Amino acid sequence: MKHAVILGHPNPHSFNATIAHTFCDALHHRGHVADLRDLYGIKFDPLMQVQELPDDKAFGPAPEVVAERARLHDVDAFTFIYPLWFNAPPAIIKGYVERVFGMGFGYGPRKQGANPPLLVGRKLLSITTSGAPAEWLKAQESWAAIRTLADKHVADVCGLTVLDHLHFGGIHPGIRADFVERCRSQVSEAVARLF
Repeated sequence: MKHAVILGHPNPHSFNATIAHTFCDALHHRGHVADLRDLYGIKFDPLMQVQELPDDKAFGPAPEVVAERARLHDVDAFTFIYPLWFNAPPAIIKGYVERVFGMGFGYGPRKQGANPPLLVGRKLLSITTSGAPAEWLKAQESWAAIRTLADKHVADVCGLTVLDHLHFGGIHPGIRADFVERCRSQVSEAVARLF
């Protein structure tokens, strides 16, 4: 399988980056192809341009979006790895989804009241982190909202199948190395279970 691993954290040495590299290594170990898209590293612009709006007369994706879509055209599984800030994905992740997974890639133009999904048969996995303990986050209504908007809605619009949503809570500077290793093991186990 070919995977796009989409990382949305500004620090290339963050826990999120460690998890992304662990995920890619586990995929490679199982014979999969993984393309790590470090959105801050590639300086992806999350801002939607006016010509990218379907109601604009000059509608069409910007050149960097065209290039990203070409890179992802044959991907079998998309994995998003990002921190939750204010209990939501960071702007760079939301902008990436809006610009790259929009009309022409994630779904087609409206036909008889619905936009047909274009990524049917492909997979979606999310791995998120937060400073708050995972138990607290999952007890809040915001956890259900994250799952609905960041996973289910994107999957439904694009025709993706949601595999899972892994979450690591209590992530902060100076976390213990043994905790990080346990999390890395959980990521490797998830790859073995899902792929």
